[in-house]
Parts: sequence; C-alpha cells; structure tokens
Amino acid sequence: MTLLSRPGPLAAWIMAARPKTLPASTAGVIVGSALAYGAGRFELLPALAALVVASALQIASNIANDVFDFERGSDSIRALGPTRVTQAGLISPGAMKAGLAVAIGVAALAGLALAWHAATIAPGSWPWLLGVGFLAILSAVAYTAGPFPLAYLGLGDLFVLLFFGLAAVAGTWFTQTGALAPAPFLLALGPGLIIVNILVVNNLRDVEEDRQVGKRTLVVRFGKGFGKAEYLVCMAGAYAVLPLAIGLGLVPAWTMLAWLSAPLAVANASSVLRKEGQALNATLAGTGQTSFVWAALFAVGMFIAGGRA
Repeated sequence: MTLLSRPGPLAAWIMAARPKTLPASTAGVIVGSALAYGAGRFELLPALAALVVASALQIASNIANDVFDFERGSDSIRALGPTRVTQAGLISPGAMKAGLAVAIGVAALAGLALAWHAATIAPGSWPWLLGVGFLAILSAVAYTAGPFPLAYLGLGDLFVLLFFGLAAVAGTWFTQTGALAPAPFLLALGPGLIIVNILVVNNLRDVEEDRQVGKRTLVVRFGKGFGKAEYLVCMAGAYAVLPLAIGLGLVPAWTMLAWLSAPLAVANASSVLRKEGQALNATLAGTGQTSFVWAALFAVGMFIAGGRA
C-alpha cells in the first residue's frame, strides 16, 4: 500500500467495519419482522432497534476479528482476504479496541431498549432477553478473543447459526409479539444456514493460512471436501425449510418467493466446488447477498399474503 493509495481515517474505519457484511447480518431481523407482520404484530421501532443490534454486533465482530487476530500474529501471513486495517497500520490496536467498545455500546443500548419494550408486552421476559443479549455480545468478541476463541476451536459455525439465525429471527419475533412460537425457530434455519456458509467460504479460502496459525476451523480439522459438503448441505437446508414450514401451516405459500434466490445459491455453490483461494472472495460476497435476498423475498411473500396460511 503506497502513500498515495493509503486510505484516510474515515475510509479506514469503513474498511474495519466491513459494510459488505451488514446485509447478511440483518437477514434474520427481516425474517423475524416478516413473521411478526404475518401474525398482525409487526412494530416498526422494535424492528429498527433489532436492525441496530444486529448491525452493531456484526461491526463489533469484524473489529474484534481484525485487532485480536493481529495481536495473536495470525494476520502476519494473511494474503487472500480483505485488508486487515490493524495489520496494515491504518488504525492502531488501541483505537480499534475503542471502536469495538463503541460498537458494543450501541448494540447494548439498542438491546436494552428492546428488552424494556418486550417486558411491556411480556412481563418477566427481560432477564432472559438480557442474558441472550449478553451472550450475543460475548460471542461476537470471543470469536477471536479471550483464552478460548471460538474460531480457533472450530465452533464458529455453530455460534453463527445460533446468534445470526436463531437469536436474530426468534428474538426479533419475540420483541414484537411477546410470544414464543414454532415458526420463528424453524424459519431461523433459512437465513441462519446461509450465513453459516459465509463462514464456510471464508474458511475454505483461508484453510492453509488458518492451519499455519493454529486456527482449527472445521475445514482445517476435516478438510476441504468436508467444507464443500457443509456448504451444499447448509444451502439445501435453507431452501428445504420453506416447503416444510408451508406444509406445517406455519407460513403462507407466498413465502416460496424466497426460492427466486435459488439461482444465486446455485451459482455460489458451483463456485465453491470449482474455485479456491482468492477466487472465493466473490463467492463469499455472493453468499452474503443470497442470505439477504432470501430474507427480502420471504418478507415480500408475507406482505403479499397479508397474514398466515
């Protein structure tokens, strides 16, 4: 990176936040809100607060990944992924940790507002909602930080599914409806499994680098063939959940509009099977786009139907 091409402070912070990841992080909120709309319980302000929580946690995770991988020395051999701003000297570790604190603070404040609102429609729910929120913040930071970093233990896939799938969809639903129901738990597998695949592509691309720095992802543990199979199974599961939910009478048939995103899924799956290394960067972005389009089309289907099946 030459002096002339060196980004300014604002551009560096935008790079650290990785805004291209944000649409995927909001997919679960979109699905949860669409389900609440179908039940006649949609509320705009809680939906917006949930979007803030999801986006802030994604930014916090991105910043934590950048700075703590740098401090572990893991970024010293990185060459395939996006620029790591701490390793590149664009932002100091101290400033990155301050930015991390800000992102966590924003997520916490929005989360407190959601817990307060949920308590007004479901008294007694706030303790466990705060507990889920605390665990979500902890997992965002602990992905690469602390004595037991999730990414280095091969647990990243599970926690992505739990928090960007289940917690995002079911949490968004609950804070608008004040009720538990099977639909959000089942439909969480749609965006959740596709978002897991973002991590799978990342791990396939970085498998050799991860192996060298001791990051024991599932792809490092079980090989590229496992990673490619995981991608196909997760993508198939994300689409299979729709006819299952319709057959169970949980959502209207119009939600099958989400299947219009299938060509994106097929194209990305084909890339995963054929490409390696830096060529997977476009596939990583495409997988994120797939999760957002799936969720958006699902929401359109709920809106057209105007309610449940």
